[in-house]
Formats: sequence, structure tokens, C-alpha cells
Amino acid sequence: MKNDNIKNQYRVNEQIRVREVRIVGDGESIVVPTRQALDMAREQGVDLVEISPNANPPVCRLIDYSKFLYQQKKRQKEMKAKQVKVEVKEIRFGPQTDEHDYQFKLKHAKEFLEEGNKVRAYVFFRGRSILFKEQGEVLLLRFANDLEEYGKVEGMPSLEGKKMFLYLAPKKAGAQKKSQQARDREAAEAEAKENARQSQPAEAETPANGGLFANAKISADALKKLTETED
Repeated sequence: MKNDNIKNQYRVNEQIRVREVRIVGDGESIVVPTRQALDMAREQGVDLVEISPNANPPVCRLIDYSKFLYQQKKRQKEMKAKQVKVEVKEIRFGPQTDEHDYQFKLKHAKEFLEEGNKVRAYVFFRGRSILFKEQGEVLLLRFANDLEEYGKVEGMPSLEGKKMFLYLAPKKAGAQKKSQQARDREAAEAEAKENARQSQPAEAETPANGGLFANAKISADALKKLTETED
């Protein structure tokens, strides 16, 4: 279907019914009667292809039509490859997300931002867990702080129904993705840090500030700095 659309964009040979055309190629441009242009195409063993029908007179090229279509398809593919496709990737947390799960999702968020995608992180409050919405806000603030080098916060955490959202945009859209070797090295380093942390004596925790949230040392003022426009 796509190939047919490309073919239908251009008139070729006898389909060109104007009185005269402008032939371009090799840095030259001449206006000749259409009949003469068709004779020139036959003599050279090529086709007369109309590339600009709205010009006065219409602009044509003397070229093999199959080769011309190939060049057009190749140009379209190159243009499409240069376009940066931005997607929104979701990261979901619970209000009581543990450290290991947090680091796992933080790693994926870094990859998403490095690839030029946006990240929508949210905390889902199930049932009575909505009572811990402050903990969810602290989690998202920490998340934004840990991703400061990779993404820019687009707004303060906001509660919508049973979900609290935080949006992050990449600082460098379309940044080159890290190699698998580099990502494996970072994962190994993160795992080593986690093992070292777990080997230390556990500190007393209280429901108000225990677990993941005891490590969150970021305030709303700090997040506001993250939301400022950075060049």
C-alpha cells in the first residue's frame, strides 16, 4: 500500500499532458516541449518523471523510474530514522515499596530517560493505604532527586484519585542508549552496595519514618529547584 502511494504521487511519460516542461539535472535546467522531452527520454533509455507539478512549467527529470522510486523510499526511511520518537514510560510504586524494588525501578527510569523518553512515575494507594499519601509523596520526591542528572521534573507530585503522579522529561532527548556492558556494570555496583547495606546491623524503625522513607532526605524546596528550566 505504501509503495502504491509513492507511485501515485508522480506522473510518468505519457501521463504528463502539459504543453512544455522544465528538465533539471546535472546542474542544468532547460524548458522544452513535452513531446521533445519524451523523445529525449526514449533516446537515453530512461523515463520522463514529473517531480514538481505545481511549478510553471512543471519540473521533470530524465531518470529510470524504478531508480527514482528507490531513491524516494530511501530518503523517506532516512527522514523517519532522524525523527526522535518520544514515548511516555510508566513506573509504578506502592506506598510501602522496599529498597530493592525501588533501586530496580530507578535503574529502568534512568534507561528510559537516557533513550529520550518521558517518565510518568506514580504511587498507587490501595484501600486504606491512602492514609500514607505523605509517604508516597516523599518516595516520589526522592525518585526525582535520584534522577536529577537524567531528567527534569515537570511538576510537583499531584494526587489524582488513588494515584499520585510525578512527571519527568529527559534532559537530552534521544540520547544514545548505554551499552549492555555499561548497564551490567552499574547493576553489579548497585547490587554490591545493596548487599553491603543489608550486611550492616538493622536500625530501629518506627511506622512514621521506617523503611524506605527513612532514607528520603529531600524537601519540597529541593524539588522546586529541579523544576527550574535548565539549558
